[in-house]
Amino acid sequence: MTDPESGAAVAARALSLRGPRGWVYRGVDFTARPGTLIAVEGPAGSGRTSLLLTLAGRMRPTEGSATVDGLRLPRQAAKVRRISALGPVPGVNQLDPALTVGEHIRERRQLHAPVLSLPGRRDQQVTEALARTGFAVDRLPHGPRTPVRDLDGLRMLRLATGLALTGRPRLLCVDDTDDRLHTADRAAAWQLLHQVARSGVTVLAATTDAAAADGLAGLTVHLPGATEEAAPKEAETAAVAAAKDEGAATDARV
Repeated sequence: MTDPESGAAVAARALSLRGPRGWVYRGVDFTARPGTLIAVEGPAGSGRTSLLLTLAGRMRPTEGSATVDGLRLPRQAAKVRRISALGPVPGVNQLDPALTVGEHIRERRQLHAPVLSLPGRRDQQVTEALARTGFAVDRLPHGPRTPVRDLDGLRMLRLATGLALTGRPRLLCVDDTDDRLHTADRAAAWQLLHQVARSGVTVLAATTDAAAADGLAGLTVHLPGATEEAAPKEAETAAVAAAKDEGAATDARV
């Protein structure tokens, strides 16, 4: 294994997932070094979400193999979950729009309370993680009392990514990276993930258009469109349910 403070190497060989009515994704092959920003590109229904959940140890593949930091999937999925974290993944762990920014931050502190015994250390770790993504609570209209529903797409991405980084993961998975973002905000989103990868964390970022990364991604994994038999929506729903059952709330080892 690599240094626990660095990113995780990720590799897939003929990795495939079959849903109730067909293939969700099939024959995925790539190798990425630690600290790589990996763009997972594909149209809606191509299995991007399911691939991210698989490599984060939250979804069991049907065929092929994958390793994360030398840990084999799916046999060592529990260990992979301890070194990986999910950024925003719709339907799995997206931010609750009814809560405030401060409530989300307090919830994340409590999540890590058993392993971070000193309150000051918990506060510092959350503050540092949010700073890495450029999320500034004091610049919000109502500070920590600002409802998440009032955040724009880029700020929401910064907050969700920062919270995911609190546990110091070695692999970060971010779904729908550029969804509902304007052109300038898309560039800022990729710059954010590029900076996270430069800090040593391996990043898997799903997108419909890897060209928006403007060369920042070190590797692009292309997923073809789903076939008519694949019933991608149904398969994606099954993947989300499985991810929740696998304990998707436990984001990363500290």
